[in-house]
Amino acid sequence: MKRRTFLKASLVAGFGPVLAKKPLVNTVRGPIRASEMGLTLIHEHILVDFIGADKTSPDRWKRPEVVAKMLPYLQSLRNLGVRTLVECTPAYLGRDPLLLKELSEKSGVQMLTNTGYYGASNDKYLPAHARTETADQLADRWVAEFEHGIEGTGIRPAFLKISVNPGPLSELHRKLITAAARTHKRTGLTIYSHTGPYVPAFEQIEVLKQEGVDPAAFVWVHAQGQNMVHYARAIREGAWVSLDGLDRSNVGQYMDNLLLLKENRLLHRTLLSHDAGWYDPAQPGGGGIDRDYTVLFRQLMPELNRKGFTKKDWKQLLIDNPAKALGVMS
Repeated sequence: MKRRTFLKASLVAGFGPVLAKKPLVNTVRGPIRASEMGLTLIHEHILVDFIGADKTSPDRWKRPEVVAKMLPYLQSLRNLGVRTLVECTPAYLGRDPLLLKELSEKSGVQMLTNTGYYGASNDKYLPAHARTETADQLADRWVAEFEHGIEGTGIRPAFLKISVNPGPLSELHRKLITAAARTHKRTGLTIYSHTGPYVPAFEQIEVLKQEGVDPAAFVWVHAQGQNMVHYARAIREGAWVSLDGLDRSNVGQYMDNLLLLKENRLLHRTLLSHDAGWYDPAQPGGGGIDRDYTVLFRQLMPELNRKGFTKKDWKQLLIDNPAKALGVMS
């Protein structure tokens, strides 16, 4: 099956014969055309629970309290023109599709959630069965969420989210990327992988190629901190380079990187976001929101505009690239 060519899967997911003719994406409120995503933040968080896979549960937070705290942030983004937020919290780390649906309905911001498992932090957030099941068995679980919805909610994932440790891939983490590759081949879902350093990024790309998956299906998450040589290599392979740790302290670094990416004509495979948030159930009242969702618009954008960034550049980064990266083609 070629990348994103799966009419049958689209119909199973409820897209229908009309929507299935163009690139699609599942929001928590239902499928839309990828072209309707609009201005998109491609890597953010609303709630994250760090207690560990064996202890986390929706019982650890009260949705009305989370909504009351997080809704103003989403309303602020909506006022800045943001149409879509990609919420990257995976299963066993506080993923709550019903919470996201309520926040989406009340804020007007379209939201995307995910399937897949998070292996970084030395496997603290992996369920026990991830260690014992095969790659195909894990893929079956993730495909089931795509076809039938997450945990009985009927809400379908828009992408895969996995995670690996910074060093060379362990066998367990190699299994995660293998399972992601096999899920992609059955669903078309793009693979986000929390990765960081370039060594495991390129190891994962090699696994994908061995599995017959085009690296265009791969998003190298947290690529900031690496250098232009590695970005250029990943983009030549066809992968997406995601600079998604923007905050008040590193605006200058992001400005330099984006200017170099533009100069080297690499913006067409670059994604940009904050990794901002989030409500932490372990903290009183969810804790403080330490990472700002608006640095891109209030600080980085004005600085880059003064350096020659254009409306066309911003459209590429914030509208065209997210739709191309996440749209599932029938």
